[in-house]
Formats: sequence, C-alpha cells, structure tokens
Amino acid sequence: MAERMGTFLQLHRTSLFLTLLSAALYYTFAHYLDRTEFPKLLALFTALFVLCFALVRREKWNYRMLLGAGILFRLIFLFVEPNLSQDFYRFVWDGHLVRHFINPYLAVPNTLIEQPDLIVPNAQDLHRGMGELSAKHYSNYPPLNQLLFALAAQLGGQSVLGTVIALRGCIVLADLGIFHFGQKLLKHLNRPPHLIFWYFVNPLVIVELTGNLHFEGVMLFFFVWALYLLSVQKWAWAAVVYACSISVKLVPLLFLPLFLKHFGLKKSVVFYTLIGLTSLLLFVPFYSPEFITNYGQTIGLWFSNFEFNASIWNVVKYLGIQFNAKPWELIKTYGKITPLITIGLVLAVTFFRKNDKLSVLLSSMLWILTLYYFMSATVHPWYLIFLVALTVFTPYRFAILWSATAVLSYYAYSQPGYTESGWFLWAEYLLVLGLMVYEGLRYRNKS
Repeated sequence: MAERMGTFLQLHRTSLFLTLLSAALYYTFAHYLDRTEFPKLLALFTALFVLCFALVRREKWNYRMLLGAGILFRLIFLFVEPNLSQDFYRFVWDGHLVRHFINPYLAVPNTLIEQPDLIVPNAQDLHRGMGELSAKHYSNYPPLNQLLFALAAQLGGQSVLGTVIALRGCIVLADLGIFHFGQKLLKHLNRPPHLIFWYFVNPLVIVELTGNLHFEGVMLFFFVWALYLLSVQKWAWAAVVYACSISVKLVPLLFLPLFLKHFGLKKSVVFYTLIGLTSLLLFVPFYSPEFITNYGQTIGLWFSNFEFNASIWNVVKYLGIQFNAKPWELIKTYGKITPLITIGLVLAVTFFRKNDKLSVLLSSMLWILTLYYFMSATVHPWYLIFLVALTVFTPYRFAILWSATAVLSYYAYSQPGYTESGWFLWAEYLLVLGLMVYEGLRYRNKS
C-alpha cells in the first residue's frame, strides 16, 4: 500500500502541486476577496484558468483525481457567503416566503417589508442585502427554483448562512449529476468522456455556481440528463426532465422548436405536450390571476431596462448616440426587436438545418444561444456557463475562452455607478469572436 502511494505521488506530484495551489487560490477567492478589488479578482481568475488548463491537460485520463479536485474546490466555498453576487439574499427571501405558502410572484419585497408580522427571518438584512433593484420587483425565478429555495430555507432554519449552505449543497449535487450524465452522453456521442472536465473544473463554473449560488447548474443538470435520455431513446422521460430544466431557468425554452426536425411532427407533438403538462403542474401551486402579468412584467425588464457586458447592444448604443438618440429610449426599442430576431434565428435553424442527429442538435443549440448572448443587452458571466456545458459535447471551444475572458466584465463593480470599460469589453469580445469565427470555418462540415 505504502509503495503504491509512493508511486502515485512520484507520478502525479506536479498535478498534486497544481491542485493544492488551485485550492489555495480558491480559498483566497472565497475568504479574502471583495468584488470591488478588480486587480486581485483578475489575477486570481487568470491564475485559476491557467492552472485548470494545465491540470486537465496533464490528468485528463485520471478521472478520480480530476473529480476529487473539482469536489475539493467546491467544498472550499461551503461555509462562506457569496462575495461576487448579492442575488442569494433574494433566494433566501423567496425561500422563506414559499416555505410559509406565500406566493413570491404577488408582492414585492418593498411592500412585504412594511408588514409588522412578516414571517421571514432576518428580513431587514435580506431586504437590505438584495439591493434596491431586486427589492422593488416581483420574483423572476421559475417554480421549481422556488421550491428548491423553500427546501433550503427549511433546512437552514433561522440562519442565513445555514440556508446558503443548503443552497450550495443542492448546486454541488447538481454539478455531480452533470458530471455523471455528461460522461454517459459523451460516450453515446462517441466523444472522449474526459471532455466533461472542461466543465467540472472550470473556474467560472466553480466560482459562479458553488461560490455565488447561481442555479444555472441545477438547470443544466436536468438539461444534460434530458439529453442523455434522448440519446438512449427514452424520449418521453426526457420531456418530463426537460420541463424541470425550464422550471429552474427559462433558457431551454429557446431550443424547443429544434425538436420538430429531430423527432418529426407526430412524436414532437407528444414531446411538447409532455413538456407542457409537466411545466403546468409545476406552475399550478403558484398560479393566481395576477401571476402571469407580474411574471411577464419582471421578465420583460431584462430585455428593455438593463444592460451589462453587452456586445452588439453597445455598438448600437454608440451609433445611436452619434445621431442624438437617447440610450434609455433606444434600449426599449432594442429590447422589443431582439426577441423577434431571436425567434427568426431559431426558426431558421429549425427548418434549414438537419437536426435529426443529436450531435447536430447540440451544435444548433450552441450557436443559437451564442448569437442570443451576442444580441442581448445583459450578459452576466454566469449566463455563459450554459455555453460551456454545450461546448463540451461539440468540437467548439470558444465558449471556454469566453468563460475566461468574462471576468473582465467585473471591472464595472470596482467603479462608481458600475461604469463599464469599453477597452475591456472590446478585448473580451474580439478574442471570443476571433476564435468563434475560426472554429466556425474549421468545423463547418463536421457538426
């Protein structure tokens, strides 16, 4: 036993050093970083991506070691509150509301906080922590997400940190599920299973999901599981699981038309019906006459009111200003146009691309979501994690580069009024666009 351990240490000492160094950097990230410290944030992210690349390249066939490293990096964040995002305050708030059978889609926190008998523990801290923007709007998190918030609130009890730990446990388990089903799906696609590690030990995934508690990972767990079920011809169960993915985050709705070509008309009608019925069942507990209006109003804000880390929108805004357009009016018009362009793009890919093979379907999803994010006025770094997951199952790697360059957007948090840097935005998008065009031309006949 001792001899085997000595041999292992001798063979993998460099990788073990890289793992321990990464763990130390993640510990610094979790415990000694404020999001206003941009130079420190950039240095940590850059170092972690370099170490990630080296580790995966050296140990891509050593599944146990990379799996253990990915779990270790996540556990480092277990007992600390997020330091790059304040969204978790709203998660805890909504969780306590749902736990006590109060509909989070019917009243905004600014109204509820005025009630003397409000049953949300630590209500004042949560209300202050979530920020003015979140506090004045209805919840925009879909129903299954709300139920997970409620479960975490139940497990966490009166403690905010306790609820954070429960939320984090859910996200870590989801990532393990993505690893499990992702490997299986890669095998069915005749691709190397080790590619899943470009997701599992990706620093953006670890920091934004486990660290900052964004639920893209839970959505992706159901999404990857559904695709695996499709790969083994269990399409009815895949529809149910796919509906769960939509009920955590709405993004997978974008891809529904693509299944028309994949299944054919008759089977796709049944597939859509199962998704619709499952989604309806999950929404029923929250339904009221005001629900659709309030929820639609909140979702609409993301298209017409907010902007962050955008590409095409910033070009449109710059050109508009040259012709004396007012940005706050222009973004409302832009927000009405981009959904129409997105729908047109999805329909074009649906009817003019052969999506009968799962590998082609996945690359169609990757390109649709990529172009959607290029058009979007708001692209938070954690949004890109969906692209990272999709790119694992395709020949493309530009999303992995994007996951590394997205950290440049955090420069805004170090500035008064969250002012973005045009230079950093240009650097981020030109690098990604360059690799994207190169890979698009290189693999145009292979996916």
